Amino acid sequence: MNGDSVDRSEGDVNLSPRRAAWRDAIDDAETLALLEEDARYFLHQSLSTPCLDVLRGASGSHVENLRGQRFLDFHGNSVHQVGHACPAVIEAVKAQLDTLAFCPRRFTNAPAVELARTLARLAPGNLSKVLLAPGGAAAMGMALKLTRLATGRYKTVSWWDAFHGASLDAIGVGGEALFRRGVGPLMPGDVHVPPPGAVVGGRRISAMESADHAEYVMDHEGDVAAFIAEPIRCTTVDVPPAAYWRRIRELCDRHGALLVFDEIPLGFGRTGRMFACEHFDVTPDILCLGKGLGGGILPLAAMVTRPDLDIAPDVALGHYTHEKSPVACAAALAMIGEVERLGLVARAETLGARLQAGLEGLRRKYPVVGPVRRAGLLLGVEVLDAPDGGPEATDLADAVLYAALRRGLSFKVGQGTILVLMPPLTLTDAEADEAVSILDASLAEAFGRRG
Repeated sequence: MNGDSVDRSEGDVNLSPRRAAWRDAIDDAETLALLEEDARYFLHQSLSTPCLDVLRGASGSHVENLRGQRFLDFHGNSVHQVGHACPAVIEAVKAQLDTLAFCPRRFTNAPAVELARTLARLAPGNLSKVLLAPGGAAAMGMALKLTRLATGRYKTVSWWDAFHGASLDAIGVGGEALFRRGVGPLMPGDVHVPPPGAVVGGRRISAMESADHAEYVMDHEGDVAAFIAEPIRCTTVDVPPAAYWRRIRELCDRHGALLVFDEIPLGFGRTGRMFACEHFDVTPDILCLGKGLGGGILPLAAMVTRPDLDIAPDVALGHYTHEKSPVACAAALAMIGEVERLGLVARAETLGARLQAGLEGLRRKYPVVGPVRRAGLLLGVEVLDAPDGGPEATDLADAVLYAALRRGLSFKVGQGTILVLMPPLTLTDAEADEAVSILDASLAEAFGRRG
């Protein structure tokens, strides 16, 4: 396994030979039978099927497989801000099921109205008009429609290597080869620039150089509808300086383009602010939210916009069957309630600093551990090539992942070399320290194979 064979994607692909070794080590008949049935009936795709293991439970910071092995879940598909099986969310869902389980589109319901009101209260600036959808890619699709209607243009500028959803329109805006490869022509007008921190010509460019690329493209295109990006790039945990986003905001204003922030994996306290864009004091025109919005139980996403963008009463921007699901909205309200009641936004910053300190200790200990980047409880640990002809960074990162899984820690590997750590905001100090200890032992095992 080498760097050329690894897709530098938003997550770890399932082609690793260590995936096969993991399965070969499973000696539980029920687990093996379910994995076989899963692979038989589900279409295979990178990043998931065939699956790694079978879960039977999830609670708080942990998931548990059929054999009783528990994993600290520092992955969670970014949905577990308030932990797995949050009692308040479950209670809200059960109560809503007893009153109104479904709401046809021509009607509204109290949980949906309350959720829209709550999102308008929490959102930065004057963002106060809401449209709900059953998933993040759908929210991104609604945003794309709205930017075209508002500007009369269709071109977008976004980052290479970004992920904004797996649907055909979202992968056009996104820039990951894993999702775009082999699917034919994408939407016209999708223009990409290197993100802050990208390696160009063998050199890592600065955020402001990335802004130079954006300015060049927007000046020459002249008719861009929107600039679309995560305010903090989730798969690499690159945190641009505020000056970068102020400049992009100014570029959008100068060209009459809309700024769309994708906070689908980042919102609701993850970065130490309710929304990541608040770190930069820059308000987008459209904010897309999702993943944890459904409390880690139900799929739900939202698009929140400026009020003057309420311009399409005669167009179906979303029109989704479960648009105002009362049960999903009840879950969302319970999740937000727990974030506020438990002070999880501030907790994310405090606990994130504790984790970062532990990870910096590992950086001093192992030459293959590079920069540690952080925004609240979103942390990225860069893995470097081993010195003296040892394993490449991509192979080391993969080895660390599987060594950590055996020890009970699950996380994502972003872009092939970044250990992306996204624990629930309800993580305890002891669990944070345990995760650092597991990474320590896993690095020792993986780096010990050098040469």
